[in-house]
Amino acid sequence: MPKSLLKPLSAPDLSRLIEMAWEDRTPFDAIENIYGLSEPQVIAIMRKELKRGSFELWRQRVTGRATKHKALRSKVVTRAYCSTQYKHK
Repeated sequence: MPKSLLKPLSAPDLSRLIEMAWEDRTPFDAIENIYGLSEPQVIAIMRKELKRGSFELWRQRVTGRATKHKALRSKVVTRAYCSTQYKHK
């Protein structure tokens, strides 16, 4: 994917995007809603930002994972992340 199609992100946004992509329960649709990046664009960013081995492990883990693809998720799940994930201590 050409670099010109990738939206420039600030360092904090890039860090959050990588965190969201790494999380098993955050679907690519949520990332697209927040950052306007499609799944292939997120994959390109992950390929660029992660070490090769880390990227390959991530791709194996998320490929076909129901929680990463809204169409494969149970209709009962309406949130993008675990209900306890962002609770302040």
